[in-house]
Amino acid sequence: MIWNRVDEIVSCGIEKAVYPGAVVLVGKGTEVLYKNTYGFIAVDDNTPTTFETVYDIASMSKVVATTSAIMILVSRGELSLWDTLGDFFDVPESKKAISIFHLLTHTSGMQPYSEAWREFKGRELLKSIIDLEPETSPMEQINYSCLNFITLMAIVEKVTSVKFDEFCSQQIFEPLGMNSTTYLPKSLDHVAPTSEREGKVLRGLPDDELAYYLGGVSGNAGVFSSVEDLFKFVSSLMYARLVPSRVFETFISETVSIGESKRHLGWMAPARGSSAGDMLGEEAFGHTGFTGTSIWVDPLTGLFVIMLSNRTNISRRDTIPQIQQIRRRLHNLVFGSLG
Repeated sequence: MIWNRVDEIVSCGIEKAVYPGAVVLVGKGTEVLYKNTYGFIAVDDNTPTTFETVYDIASMSKVVATTSAIMILVSRGELSLWDTLGDFFDVPESKKAISIFHLLTHTSGMQPYSEAWREFKGRELLKSIIDLEPETSPMEQINYSCLNFITLMAIVEKVTSVKFDEFCSQQIFEPLGMNSTTYLPKSLDHVAPTSEREGKVLRGLPDDELAYYLGGVSGNAGVFSSVEDLFKFVSSLMYARLVPSRVFETFISETVSIGESKRHLGWMAPARGSSAGDMLGEEAFGHTGFTGTSIWVDPLTGLFVIMLSNRTNISRRDTIPQIQQIRRRLHNLVFGSLG
Protein backbone atom coordinates (compact mmCIF):
# COMPACT_ATOMS: atom_id res chain seq x y z
CA MET A 1 0.00 0.00 0.00
CA ILE A 2 1.37 3.43 -0.93
CA TRP A 3 0.64 4.95 2.48
CA ASN A 4 2.76 2.35 4.26
CA ARG A 5 5.62 3.31 1.97
CA VAL A 6 5.06 7.01 2.73
CA ASP A 7 5.34 6.16 6.43
CA GLU A 8 8.55 4.21 5.83
CA ILE A 9 10.18 7.09 3.94
CA VAL A 10 9.29 9.74 6.53
CA SER A 11 10.07 7.50 9.53
CA CYS A 12 13.48 6.80 8.03
CA GLY A 13 14.32 10.47 8.61
CA ILE A 14 13.70 10.04 12.34
CA GLU A 15 15.72 6.82 12.51
CA LYS A 16 18.66 8.51 10.76
CA ALA A 17 18.41 11.64 12.97
CA VAL A 18 17.49 13.98 10.13
CA TYR A 19 14.64 15.47 12.19
CA PRO A 20 13.01 14.66 15.55
CA GLY A 21 9.53 14.52 14.05
CA ALA A 22 7.46 15.40 11.00
CA VAL A 23 3.94 15.79 9.66
CA VAL A 24 2.84 14.85 6.13
CA LEU A 25 -0.37 15.55 4.24
CA VAL A 26 -1.25 14.35 0.74
CA GLY A 27 -4.21 16.11 -0.82
CA LYS A 28 -6.10 16.45 -4.05
CA GLY A 29 -8.07 19.65 -4.58
CA THR A 30 -10.11 20.10 -1.41
CA GLU A 31 -9.77 16.46 -0.34
CA VAL A 32 -7.23 15.02 2.11
CA LEU A 33 -6.07 11.68 0.73
CA TYR A 34 -3.70 10.87 3.60
CA LYS A 35 -2.08 12.51 6.58
CA ASN A 36 0.09 11.27 9.41
CA THR A 37 2.34 12.46 12.21
CA TYR A 38 5.76 11.07 13.11
CA GLY A 39 8.09 11.32 16.09
CA PHE A 40 8.38 14.18 18.56
CA ILE A 41 8.49 17.98 18.46
CA ALA A 42 12.13 18.19 19.59
CA VAL A 43 15.26 16.16 20.28
CA ASP A 44 14.93 16.73 24.03
CA ASP A 45 11.11 16.79 24.23
CA ASN A 46 9.05 13.60 23.97
CA THR A 47 5.85 15.47 23.16
CA PRO A 48 4.49 13.70 20.05
CA THR A 49 3.89 15.73 16.91
CA THR A 50 0.23 16.32 16.04
CA PHE A 51 -1.66 17.86 13.15
CA GLU A 52 -1.76 21.04 15.26
CA THR A 53 2.04 21.23 15.63
CA VAL A 54 3.21 24.62 14.39
CA TYR A 55 6.47 24.73 12.43
CA ASP A 56 8.82 27.50 11.38
CA ILE A 57 8.28 27.16 7.61
CA ALA A 58 11.36 29.28 6.77
CA SER A 59 11.57 30.08 3.03
CA MET A 60 8.08 28.73 2.40
CA SER A 61 7.17 32.16 3.78
CA LYS A 62 8.22 33.46 0.37
CA VAL A 63 5.08 31.94 -1.16
CA VAL A 64 2.66 31.65 1.77
CA ALA A 65 3.14 35.31 2.72
CA THR A 66 5.12 37.41 0.25
CA THR A 67 4.08 36.01 -3.14
CA SER A 68 0.48 35.88 -1.93
CA ALA A 69 0.65 39.51 -0.81
CA ILE A 70 2.01 40.56 -4.20
CA MET A 71 -0.71 38.55 -5.99
CA ILE A 72 -3.38 40.32 -3.96
CA LEU A 73 -2.00 43.77 -4.79
CA VAL A 74 -1.63 42.87 -8.48
CA SER A 75 -5.21 41.59 -8.57
CA ARG A 76 -6.40 44.91 -7.10
CA GLY A 77 -4.43 46.94 -9.61
CA GLU A 78 -2.26 48.45 -6.86
CA LEU A 79 0.90 46.89 -8.29
CA SER A 80 2.20 45.83 -11.69
CA LEU A 81 4.78 43.11 -12.21
CA TRP A 82 6.85 45.68 -14.09
CA ASP A 83 6.86 48.34 -11.40
CA THR A 84 10.49 48.97 -10.48
CA LEU A 85 12.44 49.70 -7.31
CA GLY A 86 12.96 53.23 -8.60
CA ASP A 87 9.19 53.71 -8.40
CA PHE A 88 9.22 53.09 -4.66
CA PHE A 89 12.61 53.86 -3.16
CA ASP A 90 15.64 56.09 -3.48
CA VAL A 91 18.00 53.30 -4.56
CA PRO A 92 21.37 53.18 -6.34
CA GLU A 93 21.19 53.72 -10.10
CA SER A 94 22.11 50.06 -10.64
CA LYS A 95 18.89 48.98 -8.87
CA LYS A 96 16.35 51.42 -10.29
CA ALA A 97 15.31 49.15 -13.19
CA ILE A 98 14.87 46.01 -11.06
CA SER A 99 11.19 45.09 -11.32
CA ILE A 100 8.80 43.11 -9.15
CA PHE A 101 8.99 40.42 -11.86
CA HIS A 102 12.77 40.24 -11.41
CA LEU A 103 12.44 39.99 -7.64
CA LEU A 104 9.81 37.24 -7.83
CA THR A 105 11.82 35.16 -10.31
CA HIS A 106 15.21 35.70 -8.64
CA THR A 107 16.55 37.38 -11.78
CA SER A 108 17.25 40.74 -10.13
CA GLY A 109 21.00 40.25 -9.93
CA MET A 110 20.99 40.50 -6.13
CA GLN A 111 23.33 38.31 -4.11
CA PRO A 112 21.78 35.28 -2.35
CA TYR A 113 22.10 36.52 1.23
CA SER A 114 23.65 39.25 3.37
CA GLU A 115 25.72 39.15 6.53
CA ALA A 116 24.58 42.70 7.32
CA TRP A 117 22.62 41.28 10.27
CA ARG A 118 25.94 41.11 12.12
CA GLU A 119 26.11 44.92 12.01
CA PHE A 120 22.53 46.19 11.65
CA LYS A 121 19.20 45.29 13.24
CA GLY A 122 15.56 46.10 12.53
CA ARG A 123 14.83 48.92 10.09
CA GLU A 124 18.53 49.74 9.70
CA LEU A 125 19.05 46.18 8.46
CA LEU A 126 16.15 46.55 6.02
CA LYS A 127 17.59 49.82 4.68
CA SER A 128 21.03 48.22 4.23
CA ILE A 129 19.44 45.49 2.09
CA ILE A 130 17.47 47.93 -0.06
CA ASP A 131 20.63 50.05 -0.56
CA LEU A 132 22.85 47.07 -1.41
CA GLU A 133 24.32 47.10 -4.93
CA PRO A 134 23.38 44.11 -7.15
CA GLU A 135 26.02 41.66 -8.34
CA THR A 136 24.76 41.49 -11.94
CA SER A 137 22.19 43.14 -14.20
CA PRO A 138 18.60 41.82 -14.26
CA MET A 139 17.90 38.65 -16.29
CA GLU A 140 21.56 37.63 -16.60
CA GLN A 141 21.02 34.63 -14.33
CA ILE A 142 18.66 33.04 -11.85
CA ASN A 143 20.29 33.50 -8.46
CA TYR A 144 18.03 32.49 -5.57
CA SER A 145 18.12 35.39 -3.12
CA CYS A 146 16.44 36.04 0.21
CA LEU A 147 17.12 39.73 -0.39
CA ASN A 148 14.62 39.77 -3.27
CA PHE A 149 11.79 38.81 -0.95
CA ILE A 150 12.82 41.13 1.85
CA THR A 151 12.64 43.89 -0.76
CA LEU A 152 9.19 42.71 -1.84
CA MET A 153 8.06 42.95 1.78
CA ALA A 154 9.25 46.56 1.85
CA ILE A 155 7.27 47.26 -1.34
CA VAL A 156 4.09 45.81 0.18
CA GLU A 157 4.51 48.03 3.23
CA LYS A 158 5.21 51.07 1.04
CA VAL A 159 2.13 50.54 -1.13
CA THR A 160 -0.32 49.63 1.65
CA SER A 161 1.05 51.69 4.57
CA VAL A 162 0.40 48.59 6.68
CA LYS A 163 2.98 46.52 8.56
CA PHE A 164 3.74 43.37 6.61
CA ASP A 165 2.71 40.88 9.29
CA GLU A 166 -0.57 42.74 9.81
CA PHE A 167 -1.27 42.79 6.06
CA CYS A 168 -0.64 39.03 5.82
CA SER A 169 -2.87 38.29 8.80
CA GLN A 170 -5.70 40.51 7.59
CA GLN A 171 -5.58 39.66 3.88
CA ILE A 172 -4.29 36.06 3.75
CA PHE A 173 -4.28 34.06 6.97
CA GLU A 174 -7.54 35.19 8.59
CA PRO A 175 -9.71 35.13 5.43
CA LEU A 176 -8.56 31.57 4.68
CA GLY A 177 -9.14 30.36 8.25
CA MET A 178 -5.43 29.71 8.78
CA ASN A 179 -5.79 30.15 12.53
CA SER A 180 -2.37 28.75 13.48
CA THR A 181 -0.43 30.72 10.86
CA THR A 182 1.37 33.85 11.95
CA TYR A 183 4.60 35.69 12.43
CA LEU A 184 5.89 35.71 16.03
CA PRO A 185 3.33 33.28 17.52
CA LYS A 186 1.97 34.52 20.85
CA SER A 187 1.36 31.02 22.20
CA LEU A 188 4.23 28.52 22.06
CA ASP A 189 2.13 25.53 23.20
CA HIS A 190 2.22 23.76 19.82
CA VAL A 191 5.37 25.33 18.34
CA ALA A 192 8.22 22.99 17.39
CA PRO A 193 11.66 24.45 18.28
CA THR A 194 14.50 24.77 15.79
CA SER A 195 18.18 25.63 16.31
CA GLU A 196 20.08 27.55 18.99
CA ARG A 197 20.96 31.24 18.82
CA GLU A 198 22.59 33.42 21.45
CA GLY A 199 22.66 30.48 23.86
CA LYS A 200 18.99 29.50 23.69
CA VAL A 201 16.83 27.22 21.58
CA LEU A 202 14.62 29.12 19.14
CA ARG A 203 10.92 28.56 19.65
CA GLY A 204 8.53 31.00 18.05
CA LEU A 205 11.39 33.07 16.62
CA PRO A 206 12.76 32.58 13.08
CA ASP A 207 15.61 30.16 12.47
CA ASP A 208 16.71 32.42 9.61
CA GLU A 209 19.21 35.10 10.69
CA LEU A 210 17.90 37.93 8.53
CA ALA A 211 14.30 37.34 9.60
CA TYR A 212 15.41 37.05 13.23
CA TYR A 213 17.35 40.31 13.24
CA LEU A 214 14.65 42.11 11.27
CA GLY A 215 12.54 41.55 14.38
CA GLY A 216 10.87 38.27 13.42
CA VAL A 217 8.89 39.60 10.45
CA SER A 218 10.40 39.28 6.98
CA GLY A 219 9.49 38.56 3.40
CA ASN A 220 12.02 35.75 3.08
CA ALA A 221 11.21 33.75 6.24
CA GLY A 222 9.53 33.95 9.64
CA VAL A 223 6.06 32.48 9.11
CA PHE A 224 4.91 29.70 11.45
CA SER A 225 2.19 27.34 10.28
CA SER A 226 0.59 23.91 10.62
CA VAL A 227 -0.11 21.24 8.04
CA GLU A 228 -3.88 21.80 8.34
CA ASP A 229 -3.46 25.51 7.61
CA LEU A 230 -1.21 24.87 4.62
CA PHE A 231 -3.82 22.45 3.26
CA LYS A 232 -6.32 25.33 3.38
CA PHE A 233 -3.79 27.59 1.69
CA VAL A 234 -3.11 25.27 -1.26
CA SER A 235 -6.80 24.49 -1.77
CA SER A 236 -7.63 28.20 -1.73
CA LEU A 237 -5.09 28.91 -4.47
CA MET A 238 -6.44 26.19 -6.74
CA TYR A 239 -10.05 27.24 -6.21
CA ALA A 240 -9.51 31.02 -6.51
CA ARG A 241 -10.47 31.86 -2.94
CA LEU A 242 -7.41 34.06 -2.40
CA VAL A 243 -7.05 35.79 -5.78
CA PRO A 244 -8.82 35.43 -9.14
CA SER A 245 -7.67 32.36 -11.06
CA ARG A 246 -6.30 34.50 -13.92
CA VAL A 247 -3.83 36.14 -11.50
CA PHE A 248 -2.73 32.90 -9.87
CA GLU A 249 -2.38 31.18 -13.24
CA THR A 250 -0.08 33.99 -14.40
CA PHE A 251 2.16 33.41 -11.40
CA ILE A 252 2.47 29.65 -11.92
CA SER A 253 2.39 29.51 -15.74
CA GLU A 254 5.01 32.21 -16.29
CA THR A 255 8.35 30.37 -16.25
CA VAL A 256 11.81 31.88 -16.53
CA SER A 257 14.54 29.49 -17.70
CA ILE A 258 18.22 30.47 -17.71
CA GLY A 259 20.69 27.64 -18.10
CA GLU A 260 19.63 24.71 -15.91
CA SER A 261 17.57 26.93 -13.57
CA LYS A 262 13.82 27.54 -13.77
CA ARG A 263 11.46 29.69 -11.71
CA HIS A 264 7.80 30.58 -11.68
CA LEU A 265 6.72 33.91 -10.18
CA GLY A 266 7.56 33.41 -6.51
CA TRP A 267 7.35 29.64 -6.80
CA MET A 268 9.98 27.04 -7.59
CA ALA A 269 9.59 25.07 -10.81
CA PRO A 270 10.74 21.45 -11.11
CA ALA A 271 14.31 21.11 -12.30
CA ARG A 272 16.76 18.26 -12.65
CA GLY A 273 17.76 16.98 -9.21
CA SER A 274 15.33 19.25 -7.35
CA SER A 275 13.30 18.34 -4.28
CA ALA A 276 10.25 17.95 -6.54
CA GLY A 277 11.53 14.57 -7.69
CA ASP A 278 11.32 13.25 -11.24
CA MET A 279 7.57 12.70 -11.73
CA LEU A 280 6.29 16.26 -12.11
CA GLY A 281 5.93 18.26 -15.32
CA GLU A 282 7.15 21.81 -15.84
CA GLU A 283 3.74 23.22 -14.89
CA ALA A 284 4.14 21.99 -11.28
CA PHE A 285 5.03 24.45 -8.55
CA GLY A 286 6.30 24.28 -5.00
CA HIS A 287 8.72 25.62 -2.42
CA THR A 288 10.99 24.39 0.33
CA GLY A 289 12.10 25.78 3.68
CA PHE A 290 15.57 25.51 5.24
CA THR A 291 14.10 24.16 8.48
CA GLY A 292 12.87 21.00 6.71
CA THR A 293 9.55 22.04 5.22
CA SER A 294 8.21 21.68 1.68
CA ILE A 295 5.18 21.73 -0.56
CA TRP A 296 4.81 20.56 -4.16
CA VAL A 297 1.69 20.79 -6.30
CA ASP A 298 0.68 19.26 -9.63
CA PRO A 299 -1.95 21.69 -11.00
CA LEU A 300 -2.97 19.26 -13.77
CA THR A 301 -4.23 16.63 -11.31
CA GLY A 302 -4.74 18.82 -8.23
CA LEU A 303 -2.44 16.49 -6.29
CA PHE A 304 -0.12 17.98 -3.67
CA VAL A 305 2.24 16.93 -0.89
CA ILE A 306 3.00 18.94 2.24
CA MET A 307 5.83 17.88 4.56
CA LEU A 308 6.74 19.79 7.70
CA SER A 309 9.68 19.05 9.99
CA ASN A 310 12.16 20.89 12.18
CA ARG A 311 15.41 19.30 11.02
CA THR A 312 17.43 22.30 12.23
CA ASN A 313 16.61 21.22 15.79
CA ILE A 314 19.18 18.48 15.11
CA SER A 315 21.57 20.24 12.73
CA ARG A 316 21.47 23.30 10.48
CA ARG A 317 24.00 21.96 7.96
CA ASP A 318 24.69 18.25 8.35
CA THR A 319 21.20 17.03 7.37
CA ILE A 320 20.69 19.04 4.16
CA PRO A 321 21.53 16.16 1.76
CA GLN A 322 19.34 13.74 3.72
CA ILE A 323 16.24 15.95 3.76
CA GLN A 324 16.66 16.52 0.03
CA GLN A 325 16.78 12.77 -0.57
CA ILE A 326 13.72 12.15 1.61
CA ARG A 327 11.73 14.81 -0.25
CA ARG A 328 12.65 13.34 -3.62
CA ARG A 329 11.71 9.79 -2.55
CA LEU A 330 8.42 10.99 -1.07
CA HIS A 331 7.44 13.03 -4.13
CA ASN A 332 8.48 10.33 -6.59
CA LEU A 333 6.34 7.82 -4.71
CA VAL A 334 3.22 9.96 -4.38
CA PHE A 335 3.23 11.70 -7.76
CA GLY A 336 4.44 8.55 -9.52
CA SER A 337 1.70 6.40 -7.98
CA LEU A 338 -1.24 8.81 -7.92
CA GLY A 339 -0.43 11.43 -10.57
